[in-house]
Amino acid sequence: MTGPPPNPYDFLPQVPSFELSSTDIEDNSMMSIDQASGIFGAGGNDISPHLTWSGFPSETKSFVVTCFDPDAPTGSGFWHWVAYDIPAAVTELAAGAGSQDGSGLPAGAKHLKSDAGLPGYLGSAPPAGHGPHRYIFAVHALSVDSLPITDDVAPAICGFNMFGNTLARATLTALFEQ
Repeated sequence: MTGPPPNPYDFLPQVPSFELSSTDIEDNSMMSIDQASGIFGAGGNDISPHLTWSGFPSETKSFVVTCFDPDAPTGSGFWHWVAYDIPAAVTELAAGAGSQDGSGLPAGAKHLKSDAGLPGYLGSAPPAGHGPHRYIFAVHALSVDSLPITDDVAPAICGFNMFGNTLARATLTALFEQ
């Protein structure tokens, strides 16, 4: 295979998109060191970026925000962040909302553990010399108020429970390399 792996959302049923933007990251541009990982030795600060969204379906009942690296050398990518059960009235997360203690999340929202086993946002930390990795930040608009999961399940279980309940999805892909 040549070129980067495909976008993992291309393999899910097609859904409408909506607007997603950030004051911290830009689509197809390098992330700052703030969004890189200090925990995993990339010299960063593990600060989740500011995200704001609009134009989602009016019947949206909740959101899930995720960050996924499909370029991780694992064969299955790497989940850096999953925040779920975000109320439909919430249309913005401040920078740092992904703090491990969950204090930056809106009332009712929860974190899952990243693929590193840590709650909250884990910044980018691709292997040195591995080239640029894509960090796909996605906001999923759901048709349910909450997902039937607990905060100890794997991110893939969250994705499975979103399947069939996703009304629309917005993505923003940031890059990082060491």
